[in-house]
Amino acid sequence: MAEYARAISFVIDNQVVTIDFNSNNAIKPSTTVLNYLRSFETHKGVKEGCAEGDCGACTVVLAETDCRGNLEYKSFNSCLLFLPMLHGRQLITVENLAQEVNGKQQLHPVQQAMVEAGGSQCGYCTPGFIMSLFALYKKHRNPTRETIENALTGNLCRCTGYRPIIDAAAKACAGEDHDAFTKNSEMVIDLLNSINQNKQTLELKGRDQLYLKPFTLEEALRLRKKYPEALIVNGSTDAALLQTKKNIHLPQILDISAVNDLKFTVEDHRQLAIGAGVSLQEVLEFCQTRMPVLADMLAVFGSLQIRNLATLGGNTGSASPIGDSLPVLIASESKIRLADTEGWREMTVENFITGYRKTAIRPDEIITFIIIPKPRSGEIIKSYKISKRRDLDISSVSAGFKLKINKKGIIEKALLVYGGMAEMTKRASSAELFLTGKSWTRSNAEEAARLTENEFSPISDARAEAGTRKIMARNLLIKFYEETSEV
Repeated sequence: MAEYARAISFVIDNQVVTIDFNSNNAIKPSTTVLNYLRSFETHKGVKEGCAEGDCGACTVVLAETDCRGNLEYKSFNSCLLFLPMLHGRQLITVENLAQEVNGKQQLHPVQQAMVEAGGSQCGYCTPGFIMSLFALYKKHRNPTRETIENALTGNLCRCTGYRPIIDAAAKACAGEDHDAFTKNSEMVIDLLNSINQNKQTLELKGRDQLYLKPFTLEEALRLRKKYPEALIVNGSTDAALLQTKKNIHLPQILDISAVNDLKFTVEDHRQLAIGAGVSLQEVLEFCQTRMPVLADMLAVFGSLQIRNLATLGGNTGSASPIGDSLPVLIASESKIRLADTEGWREMTVENFITGYRKTAIRPDEIITFIIIPKPRSGEIIKSYKISKRRDLDISSVSAGFKLKINKKGIIEKALLVYGGMAEMTKRASSAELFLTGKSWTRSNAEEAARLTENEFSPISDARAEAGTRKIMARNLLIKFYEETSEV
């Protein structure tokens, strides 16, 4: 019988904290990091603005050791983090940044720069901005304007405007990294290593909830078979909302976010293989030159805080009709690998999605990785997203288009995939059939675009009217033609 650990441990305020949910009736395993921090007088800098990862007021930074044994710092929305996700990591809040030097408080460089640039706001927004800037400071020296703006897309400014904040970021990150976190890194690494040397599965119980956190794929598959009704979470950006926005009790959770066997990226001359546990930010960086069509879509996926938490496996497995990665994955004819305790099977992502938030996964299976073919000679592929704002917004309509054109200029194959137009990500079949065997001309593109109007019966909601969605779908195909007609 497997041995389980019954408590989580993490580092905060430069010391190890252990939580045993059995002996603490005030919290349950799925208590969010935000609510946990707000229960302490000394860590109330985090604020709840939206409880869905949209405003950034609750931003914290987590540090953990990378493959080289060094500390890596990333920003997260604490309203989406379940407490067990802190296990083996360092939790840093705005209260940890300023240090006492010779009896006086010394602001961190990002805090000092905010004061000097006039970017400091009310106490609601500023702590979140500071933490996003701190994560930027720890990763980038002399960042570009684009990099700075990307780091801040997950934080809403309500008072001063972004210009002084961007100025503060540029100033703080211009020099060398000599902060207290760099000086204390060896001590923190030792503390984290002392926690992480124990790889026992976490079995956490509290307030009628069972939270399982394995560290190997073998154990994850065993638990999946034993608890088929458990909610699988990897990044929890979607699952956390069931609790924070819908007040749904989650009786069983299988958290596979610490399974390193699901965190890999591999490529050969034909394709990419990306583990289901790879964060969308890591996918974006990996695909920048290898698969730009996916990187372009992920560049407008949520915010940095969201992409640091969300995973490719989670975004695919959610089967959302407005999931931004799905049109690209289906258009590129990607495949998905599923595993259980007996073996594995493979299918196309298109066949994996069976309906509104429904997939072909079996109750004992886990998504292990996605296989994405690289574009071949004669293939052109593009992705598009229309939303009410550019950054951190849900798609009104998204699309992934691919054409295979032979040397005579004839379209041998067309894949026109849309999100936001039906109950699931769906291909425009009649438009594809029309284009097949024809030249890629303006008139043919316009006729195919016209045919898309009868392909779908979209709904009207807060993001767009049904008729507007049809216009968007049509115009995206024309845009695709305009951008590729000379290819």
